[in-house]
Amino acid sequence: MAFGLWVLKSMKQIRIHGRGGQGVVTAAELIAIAAFKQGKIAQAFPSFGVERTGAPIESYARIDEKEIRTREQVYEPDVLIIQDATLLNVIDITKGAGKNTIVIVNSSKAKIELNLSLPKKNIFVIDATKIALEKLGKNIVNTTILGAFARATGLVSLSALKKAVKEKFKEKGKNVIEKNIATIEESYNSN
Repeated sequence: MAFGLWVLKSMKQIRIHGRGGQGVVTAAELIAIAAFKQGKIAQAFPSFGVERTGAPIESYARIDEKEIRTREQVYEPDVLIIQDATLLNVIDITKGAGKNTIVIVNSSKAKIELNLSLPKKNIFVIDATKIALEKLGKNIVNTTILGAFARATGLVSLSALKKAVKEKFKEKGKNVIEKNIATIEESYNSN
């Protein structure tokens, strides 16, 4: 995984795909909090319908240096985060993605096996499930995959993500915070 060093010249839009109960909304919130910690402007919001646990859902984040006026869903993502690779065969994950869209996928497969119709150089695969099971003891990959997001895009720093986890999970206690930070660090340092 190469380090991403995107210079923020325009708003960056992030779309996160997963299933209900996997922390998709929390992942977007953590991205926004981390961006705020770095002095950027950010927003995060979910796309809700009649979803239930296990159903495909999306959440969105935007990061910019100036005020963000739009509140619509992300139709042309600069970054796609796929928390559950089984969705690749269920919905059109890459809808609206361009040749420069960065894709981060939670999978144990190699990127060539994922059959994504995007440039392979922009696809980053991390076995976030394995890391989450080892560090958290459960298959909730939202924080884990964010380490790979930070490294691949450079949109938020590892330090800012750690601060975001501490803020978001402060009421869950020190143990939960430490475990989630450990998953972020491991995925950030993978490959």
